[in-house]
Amino acid sequence: MRLIMLDTETTGLSPQNGDKMVEIGAVEVCNRDMSQTRTFHQFINPGRPIPAEVVRIHGIDDKRVKDEPKFQAIAQAFLDFIEGGTLVIHNAPFDLGFIMNELEDCGMPNIHDIPVIDTLALAKKQFPRQRNNLNALCDRFEVNRGHRELHGALLDSELLGEVYLAMTGGRQFSLGMDTGVKPASEYVQLPSAMLRQTEQRETATIMRRPSPQVSTEDLERHKQLLQRIAKESAGDVLWKED
Repeated sequence: MRLIMLDTETTGLSPQNGDKMVEIGAVEVCNRDMSQTRTFHQFINPGRPIPAEVVRIHGIDDKRVKDEPKFQAIAQAFLDFIEGGTLVIHNAPFDLGFIMNELEDCGMPNIHDIPVIDTLALAKKQFPRQRNNLNALCDRFEVNRGHRELHGALLDSELLGEVYLAMTGGRQFSLGMDTGVKPASEYVQLPSAMLRQTEQRETATIMRRPSPQVSTEDLERHKQLLQRIAKESAGDVLWKED
């Protein structure tokens, strides 16, 4: 299995409120071997100010990204990198929410069907009622994180790779391990998809309604009205009577 460890850094918590990505990092892991990997890494100009409280988390400020490309400029390269892989993300709904919203915003193909493993959900199953953020998991599995002072998309993807392999049996995958692979669409519902679902539900409700009961008296009045309209229109009407 070709795994893609993935992480993003953003301007805030909500793409629906206009927050954008400022960094994206991904690490390819083939045959559960991290000794030889390919990486994808890009800082991104979000087109909006990065709040100071967010800069304190990941260290990426407006000056750092002012000359970087917008997401649309690097979207295809990112899609090419992850094609054919299974994404491994810690708290998948968060990162997928940003990626899928920005792909839709710039008219790029979306990734609804790409398989995804959420390591946060996996950790909660293995270690219920314990701290399961990335730092805690690194400590639990003795993954060295001494060089991690701030969040960083590429570094966090590399750490996530070490953690995921440790969680699932190291170099030898545990055959009894349920990693909970799901398509991306099960983690994130885009506004457009939600609108379609709402419209489909409304249509289904209408279709399930029983046919209205029309009395003989109402039918006769309707017939008379049609005849009156036809007469006043000199017969130029859209319906024809047999």
